[in-house]
Amino acid sequence: MIRKINKFFDKLEDKIRASLSRYPILYAIIGGVGIVLFWRGIWHTADLYPFMTGPVSIVISMIILLATGLFVSFFIGDRIYLSGLKQEKKLFEKTEKEIEEIEAIEKEHSGLDKSMNEIKTKLEKIEAEIKELKERK
Repeated sequence: MIRKINKFFDKLEDKIRASLSRYPILYAIIGGVGIVLFWRGIWHTADLYPFMTGPVSIVISMIILLATGLFVSFFIGDRIYLSGLKQEKKLFEKTEKEIEEIEAIEKEHSGLDKSMNEIKTKLEKIEAEIKELKERK
């Protein structure tokens, strides 16, 4: 059941993302509205509980963000963190050629991610067919 729901939303996301990517401003507006409404819902839900004071909210959020590995990447970003570890130049200090090389590498990685998703989808179909064949026996 959960797998079907996940698969449905995965396909829906792919279709919507493909359509909206042609209209980046509209995409940004819809995404922004979704994010603001999500945080508004979290805020109002937290207000329902009297123990959710400012300090308690900070502690709970830090525990969640640290446990999921999102604390550093959200607040300073992966690129800044990794460039500091590698002692690279800041983005505005890099030449145009260096920036183009970085963009080419990122584009290559995004293509690999898409290929991996396609492989994963095909693998899930094969697994479902195998399961169906086993059930028939």
